[in-house]
Amino acid sequence: MSVNVNRSVADQFYRYKMPRLIAKVEGKGNGIKTVIVNMTDVAKALNRPPTYPTKFFGCELGAQTQFDAKNDRYIVNGSHEANKLQDMLDGFIRKFVLCPECDNPETDLHINPKKQTIGNSCKACGYRGMLDTRHKLCTFILKNPPENEPGSVKEKKDKKNRKKDKENGSGNGEAGNHNDIDAPDVVAGDDDDDEDWAEETTEEAQRRRMEEISDHAKNITLSEDLEKTLEERVNIFYNFVKQKREEGAIDAADKEILAEAERLDVTAMGPLILSELLFDENIRDQIKKYKRHFLRFCVNNKKAQKYLLGGFECLVKLHQTQLLPRVPVVLKDLYDADLLEEDVILAWADKVSKKYISKELAKEIHAKAAPFIKWLKEAEEESEGSEGEDENVEVVYDSSARELKVETVKLDKTGDDEDDFDIDAI
Repeated sequence: MSVNVNRSVADQFYRYKMPRLIAKVEGKGNGIKTVIVNMTDVAKALNRPPTYPTKFFGCELGAQTQFDAKNDRYIVNGSHEANKLQDMLDGFIRKFVLCPECDNPETDLHINPKKQTIGNSCKACGYRGMLDTRHKLCTFILKNPPENEPGSVKEKKDKKNRKKDKENGSGNGEAGNHNDIDAPDVVAGDDDDDEDWAEETTEEAQRRRMEEISDHAKNITLSEDLEKTLEERVNIFYNFVKQKREEGAIDAADKEILAEAERLDVTAMGPLILSELLFDENIRDQIKKYKRHFLRFCVNNKKAQKYLLGGFECLVKLHQTQLLPRVPVVLKDLYDADLLEEDVILAWADKVSKKYISKELAKEIHAKAAPFIKWLKEAEEESEGSEGEDENVEVVYDSSARELKVETVKLDKTGDDEDDFDIDAI
């Protein structure tokens, strides 16, 4: 009996199917183990080596695993029910098979042994990105790449065989002992080959071959880009975002932009590039407009937030007359938009850096930011001192007085839910 690869899809006509997992418990006592009888067929449907889901089970269950490819036996130590393993397989499929963009399982993994990264490309929608390598299985995948990937067992064997053939003189069909070479099974099969080739010259076949070539080219590009220097990868990302802006497609491209940054392994630097391309002297309005784009990079990523502050400093340099007097207001806008966390801002304020601009201008920016920094520290102190009280402290920026003041107000809790912004819900 077959089930949908993506079991969250209830459509019975869903085209991507896999066999339902069959598990058989063997042995007793300490020697008890679960053999996944049809793991090879399941893995084939997922386009992954059977060792990957088996090892995934071991990681999730904290159990040892055994592989015997010759006898088609994939084993997880301990007694485990098939239904439990089937549910666990859904987790593997979500993390290592389904495309994060279109939820299609037509994906391939690409290993970069030098950088120890795992790329993911989708044949259906063209998505290219990087896997989160924090799961224990990723260590196993990096050591055991898919077949035909650099570093895989098959690739090493093929390389060894080619070298051996070359030494024997049979690699290029020239010198060598031809008597040692086995004759092909069908010697006079030229006519059949010609007929097969003729059948594959239809428009449909040509289109299919071009698609395969295109997919292969994408995979090559993915690997080649990751081999480039950081500066080259940043430039690729810059040109990608710039093109989206020039095409007028930037507003809805936040997911694509993040995916490209992840693919190029420049995620932390994303806000620096976005600041240059999306912000100008009208930054206050643009923070609201492109909030979602920056949130995808800055949420729970303090390094990205530091790069955002660097981008803001560069922007002040470009529009010094307009932006230098408005430094505290803009910083508060970035803080209110959840693009900068309090501790990141305070750490930035403690040290004047000349990484992006001159030290003199950096000192001026810090001096202008002083009222906001003072407000932030006082707000923190007030917040700590008001715990357990019925009233809440709210810090208000009074633009008419051009200073920050603290007011004690009753907060209306009915509208709290409307202000929450969940980036994962987009």
